[in-house]
Amino acid sequence: MADKDVLGRAGEDRAARYFEDLGFAVLDRNWRCRDGEIDLIVADAAAVVVVEVKTRRGDEFGHPFEAIDARKRARLWRLAVAWASSHRAQVQGRRLRIDAVGLTGAEPATALLEHLVDVEVP
Repeated sequence: MADKDVLGRAGEDRAARYFEDLGFAVLDRNWRCRDGEIDLIVADAAAVVVVEVKTRRGDEFGHPFEAIDARKRARLWRLAVAWASSHRAQVQGRRLRIDAVGLTGAEPATALLEHLVDVEVP
């Protein structure tokens, strides 16, 4: 596994723990379909949340959220709808939303974690 993949996996692990600490259940990780991949799907009583996780060792390539442009947000919504349509029972009665988690630091375990709730539709 490439170093960037190890870093990304560690960031996703940290984000999953963060959501569990907030009372969310992790429903799925690295869910894939022909249109792409969702890093994390979590839920509480009110919402099913598709989470995009971006992990950076530093800011030399910009803030992690800068990588989530309008095209990426539109793709995330398409993926969220695809996941929801194949998991109707888990979504029923809950709101579907997209969140982003950005981690910046040398080690994901101690990196600065930022949580952007309800990423806007482009």
